[in-house]
Amino acid sequence: MKHHALLATLCLLATSCTGIPDRGIEASAASTITLASWNMEHLAERNGSGCRPRTDADYAAMRDYVDALAADVIAFQEVESRAAAERVFDPSRYSVVIETRIGTGRNGECGGRPGLTINAQRTGFAIRKGLAFDRLADVTDVQVGNPDLRSGVDVIVRPVNGTPIRLLSVHLKAGCSAGDRNDACATLFEQLPMLERWIDARASEEIRFAVLGDFNRRLVMPGDKVWADWDDALPANADLARASGDQSARCNPRYKDFIDYIVLDRRATADQLDFDERTFTADPLSDHCAITTRLRLQ
Repeated sequence: MKHHALLATLCLLATSCTGIPDRGIEASAASTITLASWNMEHLAERNGSGCRPRTDADYAAMRDYVDALAADVIAFQEVESRAAAERVFDPSRYSVVIETRIGTGRNGECGGRPGLTINAQRTGFAIRKGLAFDRLADVTDVQVGNPDLRSGVDVIVRPVNGTPIRLLSVHLKAGCSAGDRNDACATLFEQLPMLERWIDARASEEIRFAVLGDFNRRLVMPGDKVWADWDDALPANADLARASGDQSARCNPRYKDFIDYIVLDRRATADQLDFDERTFTADPLSDHCAITTRLRLQ
């Protein structure tokens, strides 16, 4: 849903216009659900492993960062295994759901880092304990026949005080952040209709939905083909919105456009209260910052 009239008014009243309705004071935590997405950059099970070797102190700092997010559901990417996820997402506080994909196991050397080997990179969710959910079959179509591309993890979250919301965690092919002319774009553009099929199927159902993750694409670029194909309002609930609106990314000053998104359907967009990018206060814990949005429970 495109809140053009509302946004125009907000822009006049605010010192800056981000494209996000600032309605944060309207709802208490008990009447909202907070969704987050975080690419955790090669999160490994063991200290010193993978393309981003970490220490106990690093995992502890990541746990503190997650605590500060205060999210009910975190979609994650680039996580080696459930054991790796549970080093950050305390299993007494979160249920971890991770894709079942095995892959070929042909993991090569980390680019430009001799002696380091790429671990598996999986998508999934950490869901706050006490929040009921259904685990659905992984969306393997987005692998387009390649066992080493990530599948999507699909859940329905059922808040006690509100209606359900269906969520998909994705991590699409890297290397085609804009345009369509390099080698990686051929693969990304194969994935595009597979994800659109999931979106359109959900838009025809009664449950609101969101797609969260690392899209490896600057969807905010004017005329972007990927966004235009997905955001076609066919069916009507496939009238989509980026939770970040037109905001610029702040995680790394080299990159002003997001490639991580929380994409909301028309119904979820109507319930959105705010958006935040949680930047790092000290050394970066990942090459991506987490993003969050709060939705009003219905």
